[in-house]
Amino acid sequence: MNSSVRESGFLLRVLVTLVGLTAAGMAEEPATAPVAAGGSAAFTLPALPYAQDALAPDISAKTMSLHYGKHHQAYIDNLNKLVAGTPWATGQPLEKVVVESAGQADKSAVFNNAAQAWNHAFYWKCMKPGGGGLPSGRLMDLMGKSFGSFDEFKKAFLTAGVAQFGSGWVWLVQEGDTVKIVKTSNADTPLAHGQTALLTCDVWEHAYYLDYQNRRKDFVQAFLDHLANWDFAASQLK
Repeated sequence: MNSSVRESGFLLRVLVTLVGLTAAGMAEEPATAPVAAGGSAAFTLPALPYAQDALAPDISAKTMSLHYGKHHQAYIDNLNKLVAGTPWATGQPLEKVVVESAGQADKSAVFNNAAQAWNHAFYWKCMKPGGGGLPSGRLMDLMGKSFGSFDEFKKAFLTAGVAQFGSGWVWLVQEGDTVKIVKTSNADTPLAHGQTALLTCDVWEHAYYLDYQNRRKDFVQAFLDHLANWDFAASQLK
């Protein structure tokens, strides 16, 4: 085989590899919307309530850097481009964008990015260094009525988190005088269904794969045992 043929074969293999890597990356990284001309950003990435290494070893600084600095930032950037020139870009609360775009086929890209931006901002608050432990007060009473005990709640939350097929979220929500566990796929959120979110765990692979690989159960267990911010969850009760 002459050198030109070998070189052509090598270049073809490189091209195939790059295409494969690009396709794999697209499965987890949100697509970038077209750049809008002019105007200031309507939405900004909220500050984390703790340092990026504060949740280690349960969630590493590397995971936080990618999850917060890349994924969450991408949802914010995409949303700003998608709402440019619309009433949603004029100081509207993020919650309003989520609710108003929910269920509208022609606004699905707006909903996906707005809901993911909201879900992530909420998720960061659901964790704290030295978290876990037991809730107290009214939240603990409601959990006892709904699940029988806190241990039974933990079992049900863990089961739901593991059972969520593909990318999504597991939530503790309030409906009236009861609390319950719900799962949502992709960007879907209790906010779009009139439910009050109290606590969530992100079970998209980018939330845990660097630290836990395919061991989602171990990640959700660590979230419950060491990270869950029950003070924040209680503060969300209506």
